Amino acid sequence: MSRSQSEPVASGSEPVLVVRGLKRAFGGVRAVDGVDLTIGAGEFVSIIGPNGSGKSTTVNLISGVLTPDSGEILLHGKRIRPGRPEAAAVAGIARTFQNGRVFGNMTVRENVDVGLHTTLRASRPLRALSALPLLRWIPLLAEFALALVPTPAVRAERREIAARIDTQLARFGERLTPRAENSAHTLSYANRRRTEIARALALEPHLLLLDEPAAGMNQTETAEIGRQLAELKAQGQTVLLVEHKMDLIHDLSDRVLVLDEGHVIAEGTPDEVLADPRVIEAYLGRSRAVRSPAAGSSVDARTAHDVQHSAADSAPGTSIDPAAAAGASGRTDALDATVAHSTGGTSVSARPIAVARTEGKVAADAGQ
Repeated sequence: MSRSQSEPVASGSEPVLVVRGLKRAFGGVRAVDGVDLTIGAGEFVSIIGPNGSGKSTTVNLISGVLTPDSGEILLHGKRIRPGRPEAAAVAGIARTFQNGRVFGNMTVRENVDVGLHTTLRASRPLRALSALPLLRWIPLLAEFALALVPTPAVRAERREIAARIDTQLARFGERLTPRAENSAHTLSYANRRRTEIARALALEPHLLLLDEPAAGMNQTETAEIGRQLAELKAQGQTVLLVEHKMDLIHDLSDRVLVLDEGHVIAEGTPDEVLADPRVIEAYLGRSRAVRSPAAGSSVDARTAHDVQHSAADSAPGTSIDPAAAAGASGRTDALDATVAHSTGGTSVSARPIAVARTEGKVAADAGQ
């Protein structure tokens, strides 16, 4: 049986994160509608769901990027001020974004350094005054003076910060360490994502939020990120992961929550949720959830057929290749995984699909 969303992971131990009744609407759309979530220390929890189900909005609410309409967020039992990302960072929440956000005109080292700003003490005297509008100029002036004439304490803090940055860059080996002084805009897409993860980890967070860290990566890069996340899990890092790639979800997650239209529709181990009829219905529709395909039928062909007809209904007369339609949905891995469970455990591996648009037509090259 799956654990209740509001139940602590282990009796007698204080959960790292507790989310109660989280809601957020955009106009008439309820992006997050009453989400409850509890994560224990060292637990690796993943959130999955169809596109537009509220996954990234939930992460944005927890990290303070968005302000919830209602609900509360507690880290180690203390309420986090809603809609204040700096408050979340000070409390010990670090995150990456679905669309990578690095400072292109700064070096890799400087990008990671930015993530440590809230940990500075000697370099940020009188920081308590920063919350007072009429007096916030005083700590700014003090920081400026210490930047020009650093004290021994400031120099020692800088050495400590440099060591922490080196530690996180070394986590990614030859990917980032030789490029530490390179501007971020010169990096490959994958290395920009690695830089963003290193920046989040430099904070040594109580809770790490990862919003599709493997998005846009090829199979080799995804496998590498998977190994690094597995190392974090072995080290006891508490993680909340949003991801579409089911291999990562299955291999790393202690628990999985499934969102659909802003609601939690299922929760449990990866195997439990992927076999749940509600999850299959959310991804593939009611008819697929109710009717299991006959043994030996072609899962890929049937899935592509469903996607093709759905797309054709929305755009009559449009020429759409079935494999391309499945790939363009952004759910290929999840579709394959849920179909595999609906066919009685048949193993189905997701194939990389490269989509190219030429003269209004969609062409796909599915790797063998």
